[in-house]
Amino acid sequence: MMESICLSNKQARRFILLKHGLIGSYKFSGKQGVLDFVRQAGCIQYDPIDVCGRNSELVLQSRVKGFTKQLLYSLLYEDRTLLDYFDKNLAIIETKDWPYFRRYREAHKTGGRSHSEVNAVCGEIKDIIREKGAVSSADIGFNDTVKWYWSDTKLSRAALETMYFRGDLAVHHKKGTIKYYDLTENCVDVELLNTPEPYPDELDHQKWRVLRRIGAVGLLWNKSSDAWLNIWELRSAERNEIFRQLLAEEKVLEITVDGIMDKLYCLSTDRGLLETIMQEPELKARCELIAPLDNMLWDRRLVKALFDFDYKWEIYTPEAQRKFGYYVLPLLYGDRFIGRIEAICDRKAKTLVVKDIWYEKGVKKTKKMQTVIDSCINKFTDFNECKYTFLTDGF
Repeated sequence: MMESICLSNKQARRFILLKHGLIGSYKFSGKQGVLDFVRQAGCIQYDPIDVCGRNSELVLQSRVKGFTKQLLYSLLYEDRTLLDYFDKNLAIIETKDWPYFRRYREAHKTGGRSHSEVNAVCGEIKDIIREKGAVSSADIGFNDTVKWYWSDTKLSRAALETMYFRGDLAVHHKKGTIKYYDLTENCVDVELLNTPEPYPDELDHQKWRVLRRIGAVGLLWNKSSDAWLNIWELRSAERNEIFRQLLAEEKVLEITVDGIMDKLYCLSTDRGLLETIMQEPELKARCELIAPLDNMLWDRRLVKALFDFDYKWEIYTPEAQRKFGYYVLPLLYGDRFIGRIEAICDRKAKTLVVKDIWYEKGVKKTKKMQTVIDSCINKFTDFNECKYTFLTDGF
């Protein structure tokens, strides 16, 4: 008989937050903490927009004690224990996970935009890199315009990105948003490059990826969700069969949460964390700013159901239609989202400008709350390597 686990809404919230290291004492610390969190999450989503830190950096600053942007850069481009590649869209993964994505690299070799034009120059680009080292699209010529996914672009960019999708090239380093590519064998250990795909069967591969996404969020339901993005061929029928098998294999636990009709699921390896939460421990309330594409927010409907927090990243919403702002971060305090903040880093003035804060309905501001919010903003100022914080009149 299937084990029945029942949680209150508060327990479910605290379970997710404790798993993510967002409540209580810091669970992750320093360089090792970055690795530990990425290992737990499987991946963190990358986005190049930098208003007050890029998404991947924002994810880590809320969880990892002592995090700096240089820590992530070092793990990616010096230690090379982390790697830029696709998981949930463009992401950062552990380098050791390279073999699991072989089928996607192989698929890119047989098709894609401007396929023939790109294939015609791949050999020459490899020769250029062997001679010069890592290159950006501005370094190699090939200025003809070709069809590309988002808009027409130069052949140089299309070729480098295609070779990156195929695994022929890896991101060697970045300067701002500019990527410099090198031959993958110069960035990834040859043993990993030659490792066969661990799950050659399609269903087994999808099961691995679904488990990975459940672990990334903490709790998920068997419903259509942005949490499943970029798992190819994962339709509802396949997803239903995967959840059936994962339950039968006791790799996930089924959970009932008060007030939510649908069953939720967590990894069986998180049983100890569940038992801890069910004992109602006292947990220190932290105040943190959360990234717009944070792992915990991948399923916005679930966030609404558990936290009663309705969050939309309005960066692609026309300005006149925005309810809040261009780049607004959720504000977490304890086990609740109490509001959202729009902050902009003025790098020339070395100042973090807090343009506005919007509190959730029913939030009662107290002196203690204001103190922890001030402390959170000061930490965020340091994270952005600013010397000053400027609070606008709207704040």
